[in-house]
Amino acid sequence: MTKTRLKFSLSLVAVIALITLVIGVVAGRAPGTSSSNGGGGGAGGAVAGKKIDVIIKASDSSFWQSMLAGARKAAADYGVKVGLFGPTSETDVNEQVQLVENSISRGVDAVVLAPNSSDALNSVIKRARQAGKKIILADTAVMTPAEGFIGTDNVKAGQQAGERLCQLAKQQGNTSGNVLIESSVAGVQTIKDRDSGFKAGLASCGLHVAVQRFNNNDINTAASQVNDVITANPNLVGIFADNNVSGVGAARAITDNHAAARIPVVGFDSDPQENAALKTGAIDALVVQNPYFFGYQGVAEAAAAAAGTQVPPRLDPGAVVADKANMNTPAVKQLLNPPTAQAQG
Repeated sequence: MTKTRLKFSLSLVAVIALITLVIGVVAGRAPGTSSSNGGGGGAGGAVAGKKIDVIIKASDSSFWQSMLAGARKAAADYGVKVGLFGPTSETDVNEQVQLVENSISRGVDAVVLAPNSSDALNSVIKRARQAGKKIILADTAVMTPAEGFIGTDNVKAGQQAGERLCQLAKQQGNTSGNVLIESSVAGVQTIKDRDSGFKAGLASCGLHVAVQRFNNNDINTAASQVNDVITANPNLVGIFADNNVSGVGAARAITDNHAAARIPVVGFDSDPQENAALKTGAIDALVVQNPYFFGYQGVAEAAAAAAGTQVPPRLDPGAVVADKANMNTPAVKQLLNPPTAQAQG
């Protein structure tokens, strides 16, 4: 296990070094030469003064607030002006569509968008591009063209989660039994990919998914669903919570049932409540993405595209498995506790 983690860390360092170089090239200057704290303060050359809106999935989530913090830092570094927006909930697709419409009306040069749906935003994205706006997608791909996409390969990341749950189950002597997927929203491609990857990783040890529940991205619903499954399934040997809301709900149910010692939980993403559960053992591992990077790189690419530079069509920063053994190491701690910022509305 140590060798695997070291190999991944070295790969991540190489990716970060490459990404830093790409950012410097697309922005037209060497990276890291500005320390401005607000949008529009850096010396970005051809991209200076470009107006970019960043639209996240949900303003009530520290995960997406971290993406906004990354966007704000890139704005300061490269001298662009950013607006930070997002609906309250990931289920509010209509409000997200309206936010893109607002960006078109405001005359921005580009939009960095983390779509709440793989298909419901296609029309408004098309309208934005027809109006000359450059679109950089984050986290979730859509079924219409855009200038670039930044996001984790969720199939691979889900597979990491499945393989880790296999390890945890084997440590408890379980080579068979039922597994629950506590899921957020049905029909979102990001979640579907994550769950299919998890099932592929789980297949390596003989466990199988017996139950899947969708909580509509509500913590209380997630906790209630996990509690019900624990009660109804004496052969439950593991839980995969496929986003931060699901993870917090699962941890709450595990704690309420005093089940941490017998039912391992692998969660996804991070927020303060998930991190606390990782520390107490209510969650055994978290597959952690880098939303701060989504925002930083998204703004860098959006500004470059608006200035006429071709940007990478797809960029995957990868994911890291955090647990009690590594959660306080500098690299993992930074991923678990990234800076955050608030949306404007």
